Amino acid sequence: MDTLIINEMSKDFNNSVYISDDGIEFWYARDLQKILGYAKWDKFLSVVNKAIESCETTGFNASDHFLQVGKIISLGKGAERKIKDFMLTRYACYLIAQNGDTSKEPIAFAQSYFAVQTRKQELIEKHMAELDRLKARKKLKDAENVFSGVLYEHGVDDKGFARIRSKGDTALFGGNSTNTMKKKLDVPDKRPLADFLPSITITAKQLATEITTHNVVKDNLNGEQPITSEHVINNKAVRNMLKDRGVIPENLPPETDIKKVEHKVKSAEKKLEADSKHK
Repeated sequence: MDTLIINEMSKDFNNSVYISDDGIEFWYARDLQKILGYAKWDKFLSVVNKAIESCETTGFNASDHFLQVGKIISLGKGAERKIKDFMLTRYACYLIAQNGDTSKEPIAFAQSYFAVQTRKQELIEKHMAELDRLKARKKLKDAENVFSGVLYEHGVDDKGFARIRSKGDTALFGGNSTNTMKKKLDVPDKRPLADFLPSITITAKQLATEITTHNVVKDNLNGEQPITSEHVINNKAVRNMLKDRGVIPENLPPETDIKKVEHKVKSAEKKLEADSKHK
């Protein structure tokens, strides 16, 4: 397949994509039929049906990727007719290409095109998740810094702050102390537990910390014991909220060291900046 044909096919696929109100890319099956070289809708529909079966076999909900819609077409002289169509996600298009006639040149191209596009989307989603985790970690650090300052004003020193935070962890992780969780998740001794937690747990710690900070000021709590009790209550409350939604904090697997994630994200941003300067 020469470069000119590849460029033309890429243009066809790129020009036929739509964006839903939710920001999701999709293609219409009738448009894809022509691009993939199928002259008759019935033959292409059989490929679509095979793709739907493949989707269901992999455990996905087919209606999330193959949304049947009606389309009105003009027949001339004011006459119209409603025809069957589908709104297809990128994954649906990939499955259609996988179930298509490989002797058709556009099908062979589409298999590669949508495989690459799907992989790009996976990488983008992973990058966004990494950014979210970095933001969550920073928010927790900021919340703990504020918490530490408020505790100092209410008669608690640095050692007391560490003990209070540890008791909060024990409440959040169902009786597992900070050190127990560090051993469980294979966290190095001198590294904070939060650097290896998933975003949802980091955010849970942040929420409990901010509630305690708020109540210490509001209720003018003073001294280590009353503030510890308040912090334990708030961590238990956050834990119960997570449990009600099927999330058990101590059972979640560890995430990549946040320092490695930060380095990776910074490197990616530098590369993107360098690439943009050469365009």
